[in-house]
Amino acid sequence: MPSAESTQASVHEPDPVRPTKEDEVAAAGSELIGGPLGRRALLGASWWTPVRVIALVAIGMFALGLVQKAPCYNGAWFFGASSQYTHACYSDIPHLYQGRGFADGLVPYFDRLPGDMQYLEYPVLTGVFMEVASWLTPGSGTIQYQEQWYWMVNAGMLMVCAAVIAVCVTRTHARRPWDGLLVALAPAAALTATINWDLLAVALTAAAMLMWSRGRSLAFGVLLGLATAAKLYPFLLLGPLMVLCWRAGRWRAFGTALGGAAAAWVVVNGPVMLFAFEGWSKFYTFSQERGVDFGSFWLIMAQNSDDPLSTDTVNTLATLLMLASCAAVAALALTAPRRPRFAQLAFLIVAAFILTNKVYSPQYVLWLVPLAALARPKWRDYLIWQTCEVAYFLGIWLYLAYTTSGDAHKGLPTDGYHWAIALHLLGTLYLCVMVVRDIFLPDRDPVRRAGDDDPSGGVLDGAEDVFVLGPAARPRRQVTAQFDGPPVEWGKPGATGGSL
Repeated sequence: MPSAESTQASVHEPDPVRPTKEDEVAAAGSELIGGPLGRRALLGASWWTPVRVIALVAIGMFALGLVQKAPCYNGAWFFGASSQYTHACYSDIPHLYQGRGFADGLVPYFDRLPGDMQYLEYPVLTGVFMEVASWLTPGSGTIQYQEQWYWMVNAGMLMVCAAVIAVCVTRTHARRPWDGLLVALAPAAALTATINWDLLAVALTAAAMLMWSRGRSLAFGVLLGLATAAKLYPFLLLGPLMVLCWRAGRWRAFGTALGGAAAAWVVVNGPVMLFAFEGWSKFYTFSQERGVDFGSFWLIMAQNSDDPLSTDTVNTLATLLMLASCAAVAALALTAPRRPRFAQLAFLIVAAFILTNKVYSPQYVLWLVPLAALARPKWRDYLIWQTCEVAYFLGIWLYLAYTTSGDAHKGLPTDGYHWAIALHLLGTLYLCVMVVRDIFLPDRDPVRRAGDDDPSGGVLDGAEDVFVLGPAARPRRQVTAQFDGPPVEWGKPGATGGSL
C-alpha cells in the first residue's frame, strides 16, 4: 500500500506536455490525424505509447528515404555519371564497397589500397561498421550485385541507428516525449540517412545525451567517446558541458564524463593506432589536407576569386573562426541571466563547427537534427530550417548534374549552387539566433515555458549557480516578455523546474 507521501507526490507530478496545445503548427498538423489531443484522452492507457509511435514513424520515414534511392539502386549508381545526380539519389556506400577494398577482402587501416586513397579515410568505429556490413554481403555474383547487397545491409544497420536516435530524443525530455516527432519526421534526415555512415555517430551521441539527462555521467562519457571514435564532431559537446559544470560547480560529474570518453576512445583507437598508425592517421591527415569543398562559404569565396586562398590558409582561418565561436559559446554560458540548457549549447557548438568548416556534405544535417529537436522544439522554426536543408540537398545534386553532363548542362549552374549554399547557411543561422534568443529570454524557450529547467541537463537540472560573470552575477530581477503565457522567473540561483 502506498504511503501518504508517495500518494501526494504523484498527485503533484507534472503532466506531459502536449505540443498540440502549445504549438500552433503542431496543432494544425494534427488535423491530418484527427485534431489536437483532447483533455479527456486516456494517456498511457494504450499500447501506442509515444516512444513506440515515434520509433515506428522514424522507421517509416527511413523507408521512404530508401524508396527515394530506388532509381540509383536499379542502375544510376552503375550506369551514367550524372543520372545519380539528376535523380538526387547518390550514396557513397555502394561506390566505396569496391573503392575501399571491401570487395577484395582488404582489412581497413592495415592493408594499403590501390589508387590515390592509400587507406580508409574514416574513423575507426565507422570503419568497423563498414567492415561488419561487408561480412554480411555475399561474396559471389557480379560486382553490381554485391554493391547492391552492401548498400542494403548498411541501410538495415543504419535503420536501427535511426530508430535509436528517435527513441533517445523522445526519452531525453521526460515531459516532452512528442518532441521526438521532430526527429522522426525530419525530411532532410530521411533524404540523407543512407548517403554515408553518419547515423552511427549520431545515434551514439543521442544515447549519450539520454544518459546525461538521467544523471549517468560515466555512461554519457563512454557513449560520447564511442561516438567520437565514429565521427569527430561529438567531442565538441564536452566544451559546453565543461562550462556549464563550471557555472554549476559540478566538476566531479564532468570529470567522470571526460574520463569515460577518453577511455572509450582509447579502447577503440588504441590497437589500430599501435599496429597500423599510418592507416589510422589517414582520417586526420585527409581532413587537414582536403581542400575547400562543397557546401561551405569558403567554396563561394574560392569560386568567385581570381586568387583563392590556399588550403593551409583556409585551415588556419577556419580554426580561428571555430575558436572564436567556442569563446562566444563559453561567454554565453557564463554570462546568460539563467544558465543555458545543455542541449542549447550543444546545438550551438556543433552548428558553429558546420558553419565555419571548409566542407559541408549534405548528410551533415544529421548531426544537428536531434540537437535541434532538444534545443528548440518549435515546429515553425524547425520546419523553416529543414526546408532550407532540403533545398540544399537538391541544390548540390543538381550542381553535380550540371558539372558532369558536359555540353548538355543539365542541372544547376555555379551561381545557382551558391544560392543553395547561402540558403543552408541562413537556415542554420536562423535556428542559432532563435536558440540564443531563448537563452537570453527564457520565457520564450518552449521547454522552460512548460515548467522545466534543464531536462537534458542531468546533474545541472535545477542546480544552483556558483560561478557567473557579467550581469548574471548581479541581483536578479523578474522579467516578463510579451507573450501569451505565465511569467517566468529567470536567473535565480538554485531555481528548479517547479519555480517556473
